[in-house]
Amino acid sequence: MPLPTSAVRGRALVVERIRSRAVPEEITLRPVTAGDLDLFEREFSGPEGTGEYQWFGFGSPAGLRRQFAENGLLGPDGGVLAVAEAGRTVGRVEWFAGTWGRPATSTCWTLGIGLVPAVRGRGIGTLAQRLLAGYLFDHTRAERLQAWTDFANLAEQRALEKAGFVREGVLRSAQWRGGRWHDQVIFSMLRAERPGGRPARARDGTGPAPPIRRPRHGS
Repeated sequence: MPLPTSAVRGRALVVERIRSRAVPEEITLRPVTAGDLDLFEREFSGPEGTGEYQWFGFGSPAGLRRQFAENGLLGPDGGVLAVAEAGRTVGRVEWFAGTWGRPATSTCWTLGIGLVPAVRGRGIGTLAQRLLAGYLFDHTRAERLQAWTDFANLAEQRALEKAGFVREGVLRSAQWRGGRWHDQVIFSMLRAERPGGRPARARDGTGPAPPIRRPRHGS
């Protein structure tokens, strides 16, 4: 499922405008810049920046910089985009290929997100993940998008549901972090379930997912 680099370079990708005291009017996804890499290193280099659910120990940023020099973090098997709040970088979203069978016929995108601590809890994650889902459905032929988060990470679970993802179930002892195994909750969105499509319903008996309404300009 190749993602054309030309579709994202040099301009903001997708914009969703909202009117809210908590969140500025414009949340945008755009290609990562060299300055963004500096911010990511400052903000996400320790557990205080990543948060307890995304801290896997210290690592070198060299690999990310090499990939940025090679392809701008946009390739056929995944990519990274910066999340901007009123033009200011506040985090990143990413996606990578996962398979449930033969790669040629059973590949989907797995999504991830990281926001700087200062902007968490304001709805930016919901909007950013909704925007990324729409972008991937628009520019790739993926039928399924998926994401997972820690069983105890209720904030991200709510963000995914508000973005239109459907809770499918629990992956037991799936992630090693902090000296022990952690259960993960997996969510998905099918192409027909994207915001504006048919309503999605939870697969594990937890009831219907919240309806998604696209904010309108000037409303």
